[in-house]
Amino acid sequence: MPSTPAPLENIMFISLPEDAAREIGDFSIDPDVLIPVEIVDGNESWTMRNLSWEMIIAAMLKVLVHDPGNANAGYYREFVLAVRPSIVDELFANGMTQVEERNFGAAEEVFAAVRVLRPDDPSSGINLALVYEEHADVYEQAGKNDLADAYRREAFRLYNELARLFPDDSQVRFNAGHYFLKVKNYARAREHLERYLSLGADERQRDLVSAVLGELERRDESDVLFNEAYDFILLGREREAMEKLRTFIAVHPNVWNAWFLLGWAHRRLEEYAEGEKAFIRAVELGSEETDTLNELAICRMELGKYDECRATLHAALSHEPENVKIISNLGILELKQGRREEAVRFFASAAEIDPADPIARRYLDFLGRTAE
Repeated sequence: MPSTPAPLENIMFISLPEDAAREIGDFSIDPDVLIPVEIVDGNESWTMRNLSWEMIIAAMLKVLVHDPGNANAGYYREFVLAVRPSIVDELFANGMTQVEERNFGAAEEVFAAVRVLRPDDPSSGINLALVYEEHADVYEQAGKNDLADAYRREAFRLYNELARLFPDDSQVRFNAGHYFLKVKNYARAREHLERYLSLGADERQRDLVSAVLGELERRDESDVLFNEAYDFILLGREREAMEKLRTFIAVHPNVWNAWFLLGWAHRRLEEYAEGEKAFIRAVELGSEETDTLNELAICRMELGKYDECRATLHAALSHEPENVKIISNLGILELKQGRREEAVRFFASAAEIDPADPIARRYLDFLGRTAE
């Protein structure tokens, strides 16, 4: 038995007897071509009397899937289709059953077999890619991120291959576009979805894809705007940043990131009331970022809203219990209210988490000198 990859380790190749030559439709069985057979129980227990069409077909499918460069691949493909004309429909039904039962490994094997039998039909490749996606999701939910990443790479590879082989197939473009959306590769998603629209499509799906592309365009606008606004703020040009942000918000009022940057600009200009309003709006729009809550707390602290400030800082701390910035701000809040001992405890806790934190160390030094 020649050395073979692991999935083929139980495959042996045999010669058919000369009298096996026959015609099946337009296909001729050639006894000179070695036939694969899967030996499950060991070579010593297997004889030609055990041979069946089912065994030959199953072994040929394994060879086609796992050794596509086999010299006799074309012959095996024609053999299977001639002996079992309904094999593709049978495999497809079995593959869908395996997916429903969440037997993704078996489903991959089945759809890979369909693909090698019908290499000119993109639907088999699409089904296989969808199984890769679902398998990746299962592993991610189980915390097996390495395996999830491996299956996503397989889906990535297959969608790229399908787009190369079938550039004008609308379903390939539709599914590939949604896959790249899922993995946040927005440039590739746009490429496939724009191509999908150019090919003509179902009206309902066209509306859906157009809406997605519109959102991607707004995302691109947002990315440019946020980068510019962020740079302006860092350069001390907060008014220019605010002008850009207000223009964007007038068109897209429900993007929390824009409200966060607007609040940040106000806070840096010590316009705490305006900053508080902007940060509140960011939170209302779904931001649970620790930075948003911390900036909101700073504004409330400067406005003398100490109880609201404390509640906001504790909300932030529930997301990140060891965030030294939040802990130090709780110390500053206690100090503002004259609670020196409570302040020391917060600064000491921050310094224990990060001994190099300059704010905690500076306040601890200050409080130590005051005590003297």
